[in-house]
Amino acid sequence: MNIFVTGGSGFVGTYLCKDLLDRGHRVTAVGSRPVHGRISHDHFRYISADTTEPGDWQEALADIDAAVNLAGKSIFRRWTDRYKQELYDSRILTTRHLVDALAADRPATLVSTSAVGYYGNRGDEILTETSEPGDDFLARLSRDWETEALRAEEKQVRIATARFGIVLGWGGGAIDKMVPAFKLMLGGPLGDGSQWFPWIHMDDLLAALRFALETPEFSGPANFTAPNPVRNKELAQALGDILHRPALMPAPAFMIRAVLGEFGKTLLSSTRAVPRKLLDAGFTFQYPTIREALEDLV
Repeated sequence: MNIFVTGGSGFVGTYLCKDLLDRGHRVTAVGSRPVHGRISHDHFRYISADTTEPGDWQEALADIDAAVNLAGKSIFRRWTDRYKQELYDSRILTTRHLVDALAADRPATLVSTSAVGYYGNRGDEILTETSEPGDDFLARLSRDWETEALRAEEKQVRIATARFGIVLGWGGGAIDKMVPAFKLMLGGPLGDGSQWFPWIHMDDLLAALRFALETPEFSGPANFTAPNPVRNKELAQALGDILHRPALMPAPAFMIRAVLGEFGKTLLSSTRAVPRKLLDAGFTFQYPTIREALEDLV
């Protein structure tokens, strides 16, 4: 297939581009970096562009078989009003311009990222793809993000909206932020640790994205999370055990909120999302439990 990837120079995007190239696909990636220094391949093309603006990068969508929309600023920092607008624009405007550029007369597939933040803070409630959305900033962002992607249905495009959990892999994301603290004996749960933590191993995420691209009947929203979410304190304990470090240094909730503001509240929220659609479609997880995932990664 000829596959177009937005956010192709980012954490997940780089892994995905390499994975698709290894499997014989042609990949065109667009990203914000001036050059993509981590991939060199005869079937790889990189475009440096600001995808929140229309531009020449959209021409590459004319003859694709599929697109994977991963673009979006990282949520892992304090959210000022200005940065929240950047979080919003990097997702909504990119998706809008991508859909606008899709050919109306060429069958294609769009796998567009969303997030389990769609559900908001829901305590112990088990959340499937049919659960109602939340009403906080991330929930509204995810809902608007999916709405922009679904406009592609007007062009007869098959669409899957992949609601990502926290992606565990090296080179970015949660693992890179957690492991150093544990190695310094400073690891532990966030707040009281009772909040549910929806996660997925990078290898399973890549396999799920391929599954969505290659399965003609797979469409609509899908939770891209491992089948066994854990409470934050269980994650901390498992990581401490594997690193042979204590997991006894909790980060007080008031401190997290004081330092990180609204993003800190999100870290303390509880989202018990499960991947019912993937499981019902026959997808098999290589790393279904947090200990299996962390043992492989750490």
